[in-house]
Amino acid sequence: MSLQSNNPEFEALLEYIKRSRGFDFTGYKRSSLMRRVLKRMQTVGIEDYKNYLDYLEVHPQEFIQLFNTLLINVTSFFRDRPAWDYLTEELIPILTVYKDSHQPIRIWSAGCASGEEAYTLAIILCEALGIDQFRERVKIYATDIDEEALVQARLAIYPIKALEGISPELVVKYFDRTEQHYIFRKDLRRSLIFGRHNLTADAPISRIDLLVCRNTLMYFNAETQTKILTRFHFALNDGGFLFLGKAEMLLTHTNTFIPVDLKRRVFTKVGQIDRRDRLLTMAPNSNAEIHHLTTQFYIREAAFDSGSQAQIVIDISGYVILANEHARRLFNLTTKDLGRPLQDLEISYRPVELRSYIEQAYTERRSMSLADIEWLTPANEIIYLDVLVVPLIETNGNLLGVTVSFIDVTRSKRLKKELQQASQELEMAYEELQSTNEELETTNEELQSSNEELETINEELQSSNEELETMNEELQSSNEELETLNNEMHCRSEELNQLNTFLEAILTSLRGAVIVLNRDMHIQIWNCMAEDLWGLRSNEVQGQHFLNLDIGLPSEQLRQIFRSCLAGESKYQEIKLDTINRRGKTLQCQITCTPLMSRDKEIGGVILVIQV
Repeated sequence: MSLQSNNPEFEALLEYIKRSRGFDFTGYKRSSLMRRVLKRMQTVGIEDYKNYLDYLEVHPQEFIQLFNTLLINVTSFFRDRPAWDYLTEELIPILTVYKDSHQPIRIWSAGCASGEEAYTLAIILCEALGIDQFRERVKIYATDIDEEALVQARLAIYPIKALEGISPELVVKYFDRTEQHYIFRKDLRRSLIFGRHNLTADAPISRIDLLVCRNTLMYFNAETQTKILTRFHFALNDGGFLFLGKAEMLLTHTNTFIPVDLKRRVFTKVGQIDRRDRLLTMAPNSNAEIHHLTTQFYIREAAFDSGSQAQIVIDISGYVILANEHARRLFNLTTKDLGRPLQDLEISYRPVELRSYIEQAYTERRSMSLADIEWLTPANEIIYLDVLVVPLIETNGNLLGVTVSFIDVTRSKRLKKELQQASQELEMAYEELQSTNEELETTNEELQSSNEELETINEELQSSNEELETMNEELQSSNEELETLNNEMHCRSEELNQLNTFLEAILTSLRGAVIVLNRDMHIQIWNCMAEDLWGLRSNEVQGQHFLNLDIGLPSEQLRQIFRSCLAGESKYQEIKLDTINRRGKTLQCQITCTPLMSRDKEIGGVILVIQV
């Protein structure tokens, strides 16, 4: 069936669902919506939308299965882990620092499905604030349109497999174990409120500090997305954060949200905030950084070398790796001195003993400062320096080295009595900073204008990405169904193995030789007593024609008995024959021939029981 977006029969089906059940899917993307409806129609064996509408009218219970198909509830704890790590390490500390200790923290998880996302938020906030602060200050509002998913979320009961994304320490700390499930702690569960909410129709929750809506917007068309984002903008406090899924970009909503980390889909609300705070929010991922990374590298290198303050950088092994032009001139350093141990250079003890302060900075992991150090320059001029030793620490806590800055404070000492002039200079510096901020704002607007030329291509790529994400969700759902079928097949195989073992035990336990033949007289079963009597193993005679075997048994005398049994003329026949066993001994055997009957009374062969 075609997936064209303007199918009148499909639109009529959506209108019927909206009118009869109150679910408005008209704002969803037609391609994804049609694909999910077609999947449900194939399940019930209906080929067109009109007949499916009639089916819904006659079978109202079908609505439940249809909604479960349309509302894809694929979620997990800490899903897309790098994004959650960024939220834990960067955003949550900002929320806790910039809000007073008595102020509440309000979080909204929109499209929460079965609740894993909401409980993930509870865990990281408990880790950041502590259990007591979490219970006193935090409220997490988790909403979804699927009432069945909300019922599961309110129970807070999850199978053991669902907690694979959580470290064992956190599982023990925040979940109570039962025989086959884990239950989220009841004392913390009271801070979470679950409720049904339609993002396209219901009023948004207000005064939110963090709004998490991951992989939900991608199911809506552009017009509906704009409507929902307008509601999100209203819901968030000024400076609040919006956390989206990896398939959602917001490139066309820069007037309401600006990126904090575009890679991890974290945005902040554009509200009534001063320029300084706005620049600090934009700085980590401004568009200038994206387009000018290479240029920035050289600019930073040139800025370091031409800095007004003398500065050297020493690595963790004690080697001088950088010294700017001011430092080289002030302390008679050359390019040959770079890469040498600090202890071999005069600067290690003049103008001040640096090695002890560097060691202290490493030990205490904090900056060390020394004031008013007197120094005689190569030009025989006495100057005064402030020395600042700053440890360089990676985000994972490893020490990289230190940077040592020599700040010339000679003029400051000479002008301590000229407070008025210093105040005027400070005011001028502030005005220059303000001017620089305004120039940066202008530059950002120009870059935004350039980015708008790329929006069309980016939106097409975003749409393709959202389609792929949807298909991935569908494949995951199908994989779970296949896994269930595989488990059932495994159980059936075990049952079959048990039956085969039981049948083999029966055949082994019988006192006589048991031989089962099909209608063509080919051997199907040859038990151990037959092996012992005739000296042939089962794998040697399997599939062989019984009458062609040379085993000392006058098999030609049995041909007529076989025919009589296969024709259904008698239920069984008996005959006594003289035979020679595998040891050459003449024996008299009593042979019983019975038809092999199936459940529907069809004869599939014969069963021979030979007793000596």
